[in-house]
Amino acid sequence: MSDVNKLLERAIYEIDFVEVDEIFLVKDLFKGYEWKRIPRSDRLLLGTLFLNYVNTVSGVIKPIEKTSSNQQQYKKIADRIEK
Repeated sequence: MSDVNKLLERAIYEIDFVEVDEIFLVKDLFKGYEWKRIPRSDRLLLGTLFLNYVNTVSGVIKPIEKTSSNQQQYKKIADRIEK
């Protein structure tokens, strides 16, 4: 699972490069060839971990409706957590 934790850290890092009000999928945070090289089971686990991060920690991303292929979409709502 440490590989998936590294992928999660990478996805969280990439959030900084998403524009406010932009809608995205977790796979959009990776280059296409990188995403395809991640085993499917790890991608599914990463999706679960990312959703958990968004719901409990993030404050700048919110989950929105799923796509027709059941992929969770996210929307960036702020650049930083307001303190």
